[in-house]
Amino acid sequence: MDIWVDADACPVVIKQILFRAAERTGTFITLVANKPLRIPDSCFIKFLMVDSGFDVADNEIVKSVKPGDLVITSDIPLAALVIEKQGFALSPRGEVYSKENIGSRLYIRDFTETLRASGIESQGPPPMSQKDRQRFANIIHKLLVSQAKKA
Repeated sequence: MDIWVDADACPVVIKQILFRAAERTGTFITLVANKPLRIPDSCFIKFLMVDSGFDVADNEIVKSVKPGDLVITSDIPLAALVIEKQGFALSPRGEVYSKENIGSRLYIRDFTETLRASGIESQGPPPMSQKDRQRFANIIHKLLVSQAKKA
């Protein structure tokens, strides 16, 4: 399992959790973004800079992801495409996207966008909490441990 990170909007604290996990488990992580990022010097962590533009990073991730890979993203349409390619998708808050829940997540996203387009203001997500960080770290740990057992 390789891990792909939709890194433009990924919180720094989540990237740090991933960096530690990569070193601890020998898992390859690729951060994809359209602006320069600082990453630790590691043979397990690489950065792929893409051109600016709508969905350029997402398209690169979809093109590169293989079945069984994990993508970290809060982008619901990207998560749906990853699931279609038999990958796994996880939000930075530790929400696992799956075949069972991605349809409803897409519907809610589209509905919310329709409300915003009609002038109805909606609140964004609350700030990331310690509980969110812990949930994310726990899920990453479980996924990587289960992958190590399969190898």
